[in-house]
Amino acid sequence: MNAPEFKKEGEEFTIWFFEGILERNPNYIDCLMYLANTYTAQGMYEKGLLTDQKLCRLKPESPLVHYNLACSYALLKNINAAFEALKRAIMLGYKDIYHLERDEDLAHLREDVRYQKLIEKLKFS
Repeated sequence: MNAPEFKKEGEEFTIWFFEGILERNPNYIDCLMYLANTYTAQGMYEKGLLTDQKLCRLKPESPLVHYNLACSYALLKNINAAFEALKRAIMLGYKDIYHLERDEDLAHLREDVRYQKLIEKLKFS
């Protein structure tokens, strides 16, 4: 096989593969979630954000989807939108303080006074 797509490796292949699946089934939730994480891991933050926004439309009550959206906004330094998404994630039931405090995607939020308020709210809820 000499097709160029089969010369792709690692994450480049993963992205190509999942984008291909989504061409046929654009609302495949698990595929969208994996692709969003892969985009982010590869530094493709804008694509990750667009995918997370789509996931929020498809799964508006998912705390994890809103948490991931907050991460995407934070990576793009859209701090206000990141806090809104994070507040929504917590309101919907996100409670993993351990992960929240260590997630490097949220590093830009930790300098903001709102971050500590969210952590305190989580600890006492």
